Amino acid sequence: MTTTKLHPRLDNGITDYPEVKDFAGGTLKCLCESNRVEVKVDAQTLHNHACGCSKCWKPEGADFSLVAVVPRDKVHVISNGDKLEIVDETATIQRHFCKECKAHLFGRIENKDHAFYGLDFVHTELSEDKGWSAPQFAAFVSSVIETGTAPSQMADIRKELNNIGLPTYDVLSPELMDLLAAKTAELNGTLQE
Repeated sequence: MTTTKLHPRLDNGITDYPEVKDFAGGTLKCLCESNRVEVKVDAQTLHNHACGCSKCWKPEGADFSLVAVVPRDKVHVISNGDKLEIVDETATIQRHFCKECKAHLFGRIENKDHAFYGLDFVHTELSEDKGWSAPQFAAFVSSVIETGTAPSQMADIRKELNNIGLPTYDVLSPELMDLLAAKTAELNGTLQE
């Protein structure tokens, strides 16, 4: 049996996501006790997933983050934005985090030629609002080895993720990989309609 903690919102199955029809978004808040950074998200999220990559913010003790995307123009810092910094300005996804509590609130792609330009990556677990989209898959699963998980645990981790209804990938879901490949083909002039 694995000793991994997938994520506090996944360890007992996907029970914390009562997705609401016509949900219009909510507010993300950092983990500080006071003067919290607040980010308003004015839309429902898409492609919510568990991510094992070494770049995504994870709650303490968790091997996976939960991250989803939303149109960039629907994400607004509404409080204490002066506490935000970018983790790595050279990274494709520029992750904005609170300098004090270290929670990542959103990630943004600035490269206009990237297939995901115009989408921000958000951590809805930082919201008290109910109705966000539920996780649909697990991405970059093998990457948890890079952050300290023993390779011998991987079969059990994949089994746990599949048991709670999350197909596992060592990249993104096929739909998202198709979008990346289509953008590359468009830039190369080889995209077929």
